[in-house]
Amino acid sequence: MELEVRHLRVLCAIADTGSLRKAARQLGMSQPSLTTQLRRIENTLGAELFSRERSGCRPTPLGRVVLSRARPLVAEMSALVIETRAAVARADDCRLRIGSTASRALAGWLRRLRQRLPEGRDLSLQMNVSANTLLRMTAAGQLDVAFVHEVEGCPLLVPEGLERRVLLEREPQFISMARDHPSAAASVVDLRELAGDRWMVDPTVDGEWAGLRRVLAAAGVDPPVLHADYHTAASLIVAGEAVAPCQPTSGPRDDMAIRPLRGDPLAVRLLLYWRRGACTETYELVHRDLIAAYREAALRAEPYRQWLLRNKSPLLTAPAA
Repeated sequence: MELEVRHLRVLCAIADTGSLRKAARQLGMSQPSLTTQLRRIENTLGAELFSRERSGCRPTPLGRVVLSRARPLVAEMSALVIETRAAVARADDCRLRIGSTASRALAGWLRRLRQRLPEGRDLSLQMNVSANTLLRMTAAGQLDVAFVHEVEGCPLLVPEGLERRVLLEREPQFISMARDHPSAAASVVDLRELAGDRWMVDPTVDGEWAGLRRVLAAAGVDPPVLHADYHTAASLIVAGEAVAPCQPTSGPRDDMAIRPLRGDPLAVRLLLYWRRGACTETYELVHRDLIAAYREAALRAEPYRQWLLRNKSPLLTAPAA
């Protein structure tokens, strides 16, 4: 077996995540397949590259040497692929390429953009839980614009060459719980009232787990935490098995209660990015459409509308597009 770039990418993923399970998820393969591949790589080199410990995988001294040579090669190859794909896309694609993390504002935004686009031009949508991934794609020319959220206290890794507009400086994160949860009767929930509940968080969302952990620690509570995607979380929340942070524009649902947290300890910043040097006038209009779509989604969610009223938010008086 000869080592190829894909094998070096495997080693870098294991080193970066510190876990075979997390590396397998990042690479889109099963953990047994990744374990087998690592064993073959180590057999080819004749030595262990990682020590397996209860806390995860750590590079051995030889592993660190191999990684020091592998990382630049992987980075160069990734850059070559990204730049080539971007060049092809720019030559063949007349679409407006949108990237976004999850948002209830998306439907209204895309509707407005379609109405604004000139005849013969369409748009595409790339969803990703990772804001940092979308920003890298925008910087590389794979996306024209990215709508992302930045968890408070966990800054995004913004590549060089991007222009930014702030859609909302601080969006409070609400809490979702079963309709018959004891706290569902209140209009505002104190975070400490949920100390006995299992909390659910998606660790693949950039900054989400770190931000939640910081807020829980500040409140002096240490509830059990389950890691899963938010589609899985919904079924557990409805069954009363967990509570989870959610966007204030979420809902409504008959089987779930969405409530603000007292003091709004959890929050994100909503941001729009595009490449510097692109037609600023065009993207200012894209930004304006996004503001209108977000306002529409915010006013449609009753708990959030009530929160906006209590806090005298300028969203209530912003002109609709």
